[in-house]
Amino acid sequence: MPGAQVLLIDETDRVYLQRRKDAPIWEIPAGTCEPGSSFEQTARDEVREETGLIVEAADLVAYACISDPSVHIVTYPNGDRTHCFSICFFSRRWTGEIHVEESEVLEGAFFSKSNLPDPLHPSTKLALELYIRFTESAAFQVR
Repeated sequence: MPGAQVLLIDETDRVYLQRRKDAPIWEIPAGTCEPGSSFEQTARDEVREETGLIVEAADLVAYACISDPSVHIVTYPNGDRTHCFSICFFSRRWTGEIHVEESEVLEGAFFSKSNLPDPLHPSTKLALELYIRFTESAAFQVR
């Protein structure tokens, strides 16, 4: 299942995380591609749907791809299991104010990378680790 994850980073270098309703874990905005949608469009759509923020395509930077089955096989509340393949993006620019999608998200906030909430979704934890590697090496990360 193809998808996209988006790491939103504010002016003080904090990352946006949200706590899900269906499984009270913290994660970055993410979702699966709708038929006919690109990774980039999926990233923009998921940010808008889950946070109310608008991210322009030019402000998305792809930094990693996650397909590792140890962290990216997802079991949904209805029991469906899928192996996800996602492109990870980050953005430091957006417009609008955060309004969480109340049917999916309990709360959302910006956190220092040194003081993250627990528990983190495994793919979010990996996405954050890959972002740090990307910033150190400037090389696209694959896992």
